[in-house]
Amino acid sequence: MANSLVHAPLAHWAQTRAQVVAMDDGHTQLTFAQLHTAVVQHADALTQQNAPATVFVDDQLGILAQMVAFMGIIHSGRCAAVSDPDWPSAVRDSVKRELGAALTEPCITQTPTPTSPFYIGFTSGSTGMPKGFRRHHQSWTESLRVCLDTFGPNAASCVLAPGRFSHSLFLFGMVLGLWSGAGVVVQERFSATRMMDTLRSGRTPCLVAVPSQLLLMLKLAARRQLAPIAGVRLILISGARWMRDRTEALQALFPNARIVEFYGASETSFMAWMDADASAPPQAVGKPFSNVDIDIRHPQPPLGTGQIFVRSPMLFTDYVGAAHDHTAAVRDGDWLSVRDMGYLDAQGYVCLVGRENRMVVTQGKNLFPEEVEAVLLSCPGVAHASVLGLPDAIRGQQVAAIVCTSNDAANVSAQTLTHLCREQLESYKVPKRFFIATDWPMTASGKTDHPALAKQLQQRLQDEKVPSCLRPLL
Repeated sequence: MANSLVHAPLAHWAQTRAQVVAMDDGHTQLTFAQLHTAVVQHADALTQQNAPATVFVDDQLGILAQMVAFMGIIHSGRCAAVSDPDWPSAVRDSVKRELGAALTEPCITQTPTPTSPFYIGFTSGSTGMPKGFRRHHQSWTESLRVCLDTFGPNAASCVLAPGRFSHSLFLFGMVLGLWSGAGVVVQERFSATRMMDTLRSGRTPCLVAVPSQLLLMLKLAARRQLAPIAGVRLILISGARWMRDRTEALQALFPNARIVEFYGASETSFMAWMDADASAPPQAVGKPFSNVDIDIRHPQPPLGTGQIFVRSPMLFTDYVGAAHDHTAAVRDGDWLSVRDMGYLDAQGYVCLVGRENRMVVTQGKNLFPEEVEAVLLSCPGVAHASVLGLPDAIRGQQVAAIVCTSNDAANVSAQTLTHLCREQLESYKVPKRFFIATDWPMTASGKTDHPALAKQLQQRLQDEKVPSCLRPLL
C-alpha cells in the first residue's frame, strides 16, 4: 500500500537520508527531514481547517513552497490542483467555476489508497480554456517505477528539472528526484546559463527537459565555445518532438549522457521511448514501455495508419469540468486514445503522424501538418512552423504554412521552402501559400498555439487592412 502512494517514500528518506538535500532552487535548500516536517505540518493544518477534498496549490509561491503544499495536500488524503500562474483572472475564475463541486466536496478520509485522486493538472483545450485532468496515485507510482526500471541507476540520481511546477513533465521530474531519494534542483525562472552551470557542477546527472530548452543551451554553448560537460549521464526529452538533426551536437556537449526521447501525454503518462538517433525514421517515437500495450485502430493503407490506443496502469482517471470537446481523450474499456494517429513499423516502433484534430483533407487525401512542419523546421533560419488548411472550392482545403524565422534567416523564402518540401514530400503535401509571423503565440506549456495562428491567418485573409503580425512570405 505505502509504495503505491506518491508521497510515501518521503517519510522513509526523512529517516534514512535526513540531511541529504531534497530540493534546491539555487537560493534555498530543504533536506529530506526538513521537507517531510513541513509537509506533515501542512497536512495537519488542512485537516484542522476541515479543507475540502480538492485544494489548489498557491501558484504565487516559490517552487519549494509549492512542493510543500502539493505533498501536504496529498499527505492529508486530498487532491492537489495545480494551476498556471500566468492565467488571466477571467480564466482562473472560469476554471474554478468549472471545477465547482470538486472544490467544495468534504474530504471523507485522510487515508488515501492507490486509486485515490491526488493530482489535477491542466492542459489546453480546443477553445483555449484549460482542461483539467485528474490522476490517481497508482498512475504515477507505476510511471515512476517503470522510469527507474527502464533507465536504471542514472534515473535514480539527482534530477535537474528546470521548468514550471504547473508543467506536468517538470512536476514529474521533481517527484522523481524525491521518490528515488536523490533530490532535485529546480529553477524559479528558466535560464540556459544557470542550467549549464548546474549541470557542469556535477550535482545533477539526470536532466529532464523540453526540446526548446536544449536548443537554447546548444546555442549558448556554441556562442561561448563552452567545453563538454562530462557529469551528465541521462537526458530525458519530452513535451514536443526533438529535432534529431541536433542529436550529434547535444551528444558532443554531453559526451557521457544517454539521450532518451519519450512519447506520452498528460492523460497517459509514458507510452513509448527510444534512444535519440539522427538516423531513426523521422516519424518514430519509440517502442512501448514494458507495462504498455499499443493498438492501432482502423488502420489504412499503405502504412497502416490509424488511431493510436494505449492500455497501461498509468492512465488518468477522468477530466474535471467541461472538458469534453473534440480534443478530449477517447476511452474504450481499458484502452485510451488521445486522438493521435500513427502506425507500427516493421521494427515495432510506434510512428506518430499527427493529431486527428489537426488533420487536413486536401485533394481527397489526409495530410498531417506535423509531417510538413518537420520538413520546414529542417530549413536553416526557420525557428517555428505551423501548417494549416484553408478553405478551397477545388481541393477541399488548401495547404498553407506560417513560419517564424531566426536572426540567420536571410535565405528563407517561399521559393526555398517550396523546393525543400518538394524534395521530401508528395506534391499534395507541399504548401501552396506561405506566411511569416513577427510574433509567435505559445501555449502555457511552451508549444505552438496553432488555433491562435489559424485565427490570425483567417483575420488577415478576410481583411488585409487589419493590423497583423502575419504577412505573405515572398
